[in-house]
Amino acid sequence: MEKRTAEELITYKLRRIQKLARKILRRWNEISADNFLAKARDGTHKNAENDAIDLEQLLLDEEKYKQLLERL
Repeated sequence: MEKRTAEELITYKLRRIQKLARKILRRWNEISADNFLAKARDGTHKNAENDAIDLEQLLLDEEKYKQLLERL
């Protein structure tokens, strides 16, 4: 696979992950992932467990793709 094609695919995936993360944060009227996760943990946001799990996974995936992009 060409480097440029790989960069485009990874960048597309990063944008998609970031869009999904923003959607979760908007659902809970939050702008910060850290604040949302803290509120989900302490019970401020009731019934936010699934979204918190999803957001944590998205953040991990985002970091993975950023590192992959840097290695190209």
